[in-house]
Amino acid sequence: MKRHYWMLGIIMNVVAMSVAATGAMAQVPAQTIAGKPTNVSLTIYNDNFALVREDRPITLKVGTNYVTVEGVAAQIDPTSLSFKSLTSPQDVVIREQNYRYDVMNPSVILDKSIGQPVIIRQVMETGKVREVKGTLLSSNGGIVIRTDDGHVLLNPTGEIEVMRLPSGLMSKPSLLWKVDSSQAGKNNCEISYITQGINWHADYVAVVNKDDNQADITGWVTLDNQSGTSYHNAELQLMAGNVRRVQNYRVYPMMAMGAVNAERAPAPQFQQQSFFEYHLYTLQNRTDILNKETKQLTLMQANNVPVVKKYVYDGRRQWWQTYYDEGATPTPGQGYDTSNYHKVNVVLRLKNTKANHLGIPLPKGKIRLYKADNQGHLQFIGEDMIDHTPKDETLSLYVGDAFDIVGDYKRTNYQQLAPGLTEETFEITVKNHKDTPVNVSVVDHEWGTWEILQSSVKYEKKDAHTVEFPVEVPANGKTVVTYTVRTRWYVP
Repeated sequence: MKRHYWMLGIIMNVVAMSVAATGAMAQVPAQTIAGKPTNVSLTIYNDNFALVREDRPITLKVGTNYVTVEGVAAQIDPTSLSFKSLTSPQDVVIREQNYRYDVMNPSVILDKSIGQPVIIRQVMETGKVREVKGTLLSSNGGIVIRTDDGHVLLNPTGEIEVMRLPSGLMSKPSLLWKVDSSQAGKNNCEISYITQGINWHADYVAVVNKDDNQADITGWVTLDNQSGTSYHNAELQLMAGNVRRVQNYRVYPMMAMGAVNAERAPAPQFQQQSFFEYHLYTLQNRTDILNKETKQLTLMQANNVPVVKKYVYDGRRQWWQTYYDEGATPTPGQGYDTSNYHKVNVVLRLKNTKANHLGIPLPKGKIRLYKADNQGHLQFIGEDMIDHTPKDETLSLYVGDAFDIVGDYKRTNYQQLAPGLTEETFEITVKNHKDTPVNVSVVDHEWGTWEILQSSVKYEKKDAHTVEFPVEVPANGKTVVTYTVRTRWYVP
């Protein structure tokens, strides 16, 4: 038996296509195609949606018009549409709207051609083309064709020709409107809608100086457009804040609605303004935002921002972890009263003030930190996430754990004085293997109604259940904190 050489594909009879298209026009009498956008502006939100505003020319006649608006976002929420004729706002009104998202592609064409005649063309080894005529029975999970001589072909090889283009298919997602107009002529119309699939987020890069007391910070905006259309020469605005949306609208099958003021060097790309309870960032120049494109723009730049490095040892962070894990055992030779957590955390703090060359609303995002080594090469030293941060607030960045500073935490004494009354003594040791002294904040957590009876160092009550012991640890030395706490709790 000769082998068949084959090619997957679909071809449509050109004459039949014209007839089918005419039939489709009879079904949807869209006699007017709206012009391409003459002006585009976007406001993109943090939550993967955007408000799109377009100016489009539409030529209307007096009476009822059927208008097709092509090139809208594939992930549009049609219920969010706002329409206004800027030329004759009192004379033009939309009476009906349809959103056609059944965009033609081979799979859709086959799905809508079930029961229709088709031709399979197969290229033989000799180069000759063999034609098999039949009826398409199924395209779901595979092609099934009943030939004119009664045979059934499963997933036949070759090229499939459908004789008629199914009606109602669009070459791109489109809005179809029934529009009434009391005046004839060209209208400049403003169209606004919300679309899913387009998002932005902020990223920051901070380069810390040699002494760990200053940083140069650059903010970036990253745009990701998966909305299903491109926006050319668009005005761009970014909304930062938590905007509430009620998620009760229908989701269609193709769907999943400021100025950072840096130092005066080059002018910033974005101007910022307070807007309602949010912050709005406006790009000073227009830009193209292409479909399936990720674009980055500089948001802000601030140099010589003062930072403070802080070491924190929170020994009860994993306190008695194995105690509550049934069947687990502590480290060999270690009891349940000794913590397994020895890491001293490194935190960089900076205040978002004008005096510190900032004093600007910072959108939420990831901040990555770098520092130059002795050869001048930048090395990555950690990263953290920041939330939306207004001016004059303090940022605390947890960037990693110290290598040369470790902590030991244990309970050295426990007494049950009465039902609902205990006294406990804790010993916390911080060891510094650096050649310079360091300051470490030792943090502990209490419960119930507590009172510290004795402490070897001064302490500060941070909140109802947190206490902090600031200590200095000498170079290549250690500092020990001991304290006794009495705890009461209600016993019925």
